[in-house]
Amino acid sequence: QVHVVESGGGLVQPGGSLRLSCAASGASGRTFSSYIMGWFRQAPGKEREFVAAISGSGYMSSYSHSVKGRFTISRDNAKNTLYLQMNSLKPEDTAVYYCAVRADNGIHTAPSDYHYWGQGTQVTVSS
Repeated sequence: QVHVVESGGGLVQPGGSLRLSCAASGASGRTFSSYIMGWFRQAPGKEREFVAAISGSGYMSSYSHSVKGRFTISRDNAKNTLYLQMNSLKPEDTAVYYCAVRADNGIHTAPSDYHYWGQGTQVTVSS
């Protein structure tokens, strides 16, 4: 069982920036660096969608087309923490953002391929 807690959400104006954090704990028998980590988001009335994912080492990452070039996923394995730096935010980025843990190999984009989830943090982009 891996427990993750997101933080850093809030209200920001269009064009602004936010950095989300995800603190992980409870990975008994495995190190944080052995897990693929991902960010997903869900807007009201919409399905949960992939935002970004990163390999255990942090050397490989993947982004959705809608955020590529604006968002950056990173991790600090010494601190068991995942980050999402969000720049040039748009109103359509408004959603609850979730941190997710994948216990198997390979970067995947489907929510069903992730095994542990946080409670989410609200990001609202509005003037």
